[in-house]
Amino acid sequence: MDYSTLGPGFGDDDESPFAHQAGNPPPPAPAFPDTPSFAPYDALDPHRDPLHDSLAGGFGAEDAGGFGSPVAPKSPRLEGVDPEQQQQQQQQQQQQQQQHEERREVPARYKHPQQHPQQHQKTVPQYRLTAKITGLERNGRKDPILKFDVHTNLPKFRTTQFRDVRRTHPEFQKLALHLLSSNPECIVPAVPPPSTSAGVGTMDDETRVRAYLQRWLNTVCANDVLIRDEEMIFFVESDFGYSPVVRRKQPATGVRRKVIKQFAPPPDDTPELEQARPVVKAFYLGAMETGQKVDRVVKARRGLGLAESELGTRLALLGGTETHPGMSNAFRKLGRTIQSVGDFHAAQATSEATTLADPLNYHSSDAFIVKETLTNRQILMRDLEAARKDTRSRLQTAEVLKGKSSIRRDKVDEALQALEDAKNAETHLDAKVRRVTGNLLLERRRWFARTAADLRGALRDHVLRQIEAERRTLATLEAVRPDVRAIDASGGLSRLGRDAPPGTRRASLAASQGPRGDAWSGVKRAEGVRRGEFGIPEKLGGGGVGGVAGMGGVGIGGREERIEEEEGEADRLDAKNAASRLAGSTF
Repeated sequence: MDYSTLGPGFGDDDESPFAHQAGNPPPPAPAFPDTPSFAPYDALDPHRDPLHDSLAGGFGAEDAGGFGSPVAPKSPRLEGVDPEQQQQQQQQQQQQQQQHEERREVPARYKHPQQHPQQHQKTVPQYRLTAKITGLERNGRKDPILKFDVHTNLPKFRTTQFRDVRRTHPEFQKLALHLLSSNPECIVPAVPPPSTSAGVGTMDDETRVRAYLQRWLNTVCANDVLIRDEEMIFFVESDFGYSPVVRRKQPATGVRRKVIKQFAPPPDDTPELEQARPVVKAFYLGAMETGQKVDRVVKARRGLGLAESELGTRLALLGGTETHPGMSNAFRKLGRTIQSVGDFHAAQATSEATTLADPLNYHSSDAFIVKETLTNRQILMRDLEAARKDTRSRLQTAEVLKGKSSIRRDKVDEALQALEDAKNAETHLDAKVRRVTGNLLLERRRWFARTAADLRGALRDHVLRQIEAERRTLATLEAVRPDVRAIDASGGLSRLGRDAPPGTRRASLAASQGPRGDAWSGVKRAEGVRRGEFGIPEKLGGGGVGGVAGMGGVGIGGREERIEEEEGEADRLDAKNAASRLAGSTF
């Protein structure tokens, strides 16, 4: 009887239930007893063909003489075969069985992730869009034309590189307005102005306009949501100018928006965004007010520069009418010096407007956009509350119709359709509010960090320029000291102590401002900062270039170096010595 049809226990190794009786030794152990069998895993694999398993290996391998073998082996006791040969055949069959099991593949879900990481980790493409401004063209006072190159791997673009794309400043503003209206979940930065207070046509103005617009492009291109907007494709690929193809408006505009702002904000379950809008509004108003005050200071400083220039002109004219040679020379030199100081103050006013007023005004407009973006979210939340109320009202109407004794089919269909529409609108608004809230949390943190870094950089630049302007003014005023002291033999107007004889004291001609620091404060200049070299002219330096180097050593050297390089401890030029002289002077 053939028991191979009953299972692998009867058809492979033990061909009959009487195979292991006395006189018939049991089959030897497998050659590789520690090799695991993957039959349970194969049995659980849904991708395996059950028909193939039942025919090929489900009840025994073909090589082992299972059900699928062409000729089933017969008992050696019946055939009279030598037991040693049969034992060798069984060992060969077992080795082939082991090799067959080793060749079987383990299902993918049972494999260790470290062995085949590529099967479990799907590579998500990192889309990017980069734009680099290469030039800026101006035609008089018209809006500038910016040239930039674009590199991208987004699939919707025609190609990956776009060279020499030309767009005007109003086209940048149109793009920003569209992105702001179409993406309520993103904070779109304000477009920088087409010119700065440095003056149209100057190198400083062109450098700053390019840097500001490059920073704007970097911020927009770094946003994964904005670069997927279709208008970005039209903005880059358009050959003859750009105009938004799809025009969208904000959730509420005009009078309705103003009326909505008068009400209390809706309940918000995100305290970070709830507290952000008052802070942004206060920053917007504070930056706008500070920028206006800085503009008034700049205007007053420019008026001061004009007044000083006029005063210098009149002093120079006065020197021509003076009969005393010392006074005439002093008036002429002092007039020219005051004219130079007036010019320095005018330049300082322009620098102050460029480095402080312009950043404040820009960040004020940027904060206004952030405030309106957060307001749009609150309007969406109000619409969501209204949609929920509408859904409840429709549901109550359906319940009322359900309780009536006589129900009209058309009324029921209308109520059910209205309820379905209300539910769909509520679901859509709820998903939109969740998406906007989740993305604005990240955008808010980025905007706070970006604004803080920009303002710190602007304040640093402003402070450095103001310090250099004041040092330039002080160095210019110090240049006229020899002419004032040379009015007469007594030292002219330079003597603070009138009772002291001129011979007992020597007035120092060393300048306080040099390329190595400020002698009044004694603080060494920070290295690595770009600044001009302001000092006294070579002919007035008491030794040319050596005089400039000597005055620089006053601020950075030790006590012995200062005593050696100055004319004496009593004539050292610093704030303490000047105060002591003023305290002991009689006029």
